[in-house]
Amino acid sequence: MTDNIQDLLSSKLAAAIANPLFPEVDSQLRSGKHIGQEYLDNYSFLADFQHELDSFYRRYNVELIRAPEGFFYLRPKATTLIARSVLTELEMLVGKVLCYLYLSPERLAQQGIFTVQEVYDELLNLADEAKLLKAINLRASGSDLDKQKLAEKVRAAISRLRRLGMIHTVGEQHSGKFTISESVFRFGAEVRSGDDPLEAQLRLIRDGEAATPQSLQAEKASLKDAMEQSMLEVENEQDFEDEQNEGME
Repeated sequence: MTDNIQDLLSSKLAAAIANPLFPEVDSQLRSGKHIGQEYLDNYSFLADFQHELDSFYRRYNVELIRAPEGFFYLRPKATTLIARSVLTELEMLVGKVLCYLYLSPERLAQQGIFTVQEVYDELLNLADEAKLLKAINLRASGSDLDKQKLAEKVRAAISRLRRLGMIHTVGEQHSGKFTISESVFRFGAEVRSGDDPLEAQLRLIRDGEAATPQSLQAEKASLKDAMEQSMLEVENEQDFEDEQNEGME
């Protein structure tokens, strides 16, 4: 039996599993966390054993992905044996806003530090507030209480994305300040950056994708249209569910 196990496990995979870092890294990946270069030890471990660990996780019908930006994450297949959770519509919208902020000139001007309030303000700037409120509560009237609930949902979304390794807290835990990780490119996979953030920003300017006043306005308009369409789809789904529920009563 020992021989059979050795046949299944290469010496390098056995070394990876025996590594003291494996339990922590494995737990993080299974929870949906993205591991970038800021997690030096865990990142180096994954880089050293990427091929072997990818083969290991494929037995669970998931893939160990190394994105062009360098971060690692698990991508489940439809038949995955590892439990997964799905982001809500608002969490995905917040993720897109984080990706937008990562690409914006403000990131360089502010040394990469943003606040929860800035994300909330940018979300309202990019998407229609009334539709955002309706996505939270179909009967929202735009009251102060409705806006308070939306702000709470945005904070909760940011906390969720923090647990997934998308952002990193700056200062004390409740400071509301954070830096944005390259893993937010999961929400904008068509835009890729180089190793140097400034060079990446210049490349985006050259390619006409972002970073000039004109291109930023065009990108903002495009993102706003996409968000409005997403909100409309959510409204239609909720209206359909309400009609079904009324028909059953």
